[in-house]
Amino acid sequence: MRQATIQRTTKETDITLALCLDGGEVSVSTGIGFFDHMLTALAFYAGFGLELSALGDLHVDGHHTVEDVGIVLGQALREALGDKRGIRRYGAASVPMDEALCGTVLDISNRPYLVFDAPMPQPAIGGYDSCLTAEFMRALAMNSGITLHQKCEYGDNAHHITEALFKSLGLALKEAVGVEGDTIVSTKGAL
Repeated sequence: MRQATIQRTTKETDITLALCLDGGEVSVSTGIGFFDHMLTALAFYAGFGLELSALGDLHVDGHHTVEDVGIVLGQALREALGDKRGIRRYGAASVPMDEALCGTVLDISNRPYLVFDAPMPQPAIGGYDSCLTAEFMRALAMNSGITLHQKCEYGDNAHHITEALFKSLGLALKEAVGVEGDTIVSTKGAL
């Protein structure tokens, strides 16, 4: 089983995360309802098992919790992938969500990078600041070693844009972590 468990405690957050790339139960609790919904969708569309409990300084705002969950999920993804032998490596998906169309293209390259082109028309979605989506994606990319490109082609509702970004990320990850053989997909022989 390709899996990892990470515990990370700082003065701002206390996070426990168990990830299985080959499926399992999904249970997410961060104290931010919309973020829980997005992480659940991400895990569902990726086909991942994900158990996540995060306690954060939400009396300040959601920033530390969202960013730190991205850090921990990225670390778990990197650990669960091991030497990346046999994975497809690349993934791409587009998701329509009502009036919004968003896409994700990624490379599990061990060269972390984020290109995020998804302006948010509204500053908040419930108790979730829309700008935190980019913070989560950056933390995930940097800590997992993924080259991650996300773009909103069009849309005028921040909820729909964010949901399409998380779902397309899940679908792209499902494709990229899929096992197709026993070699490392790189002309260099290593990722």
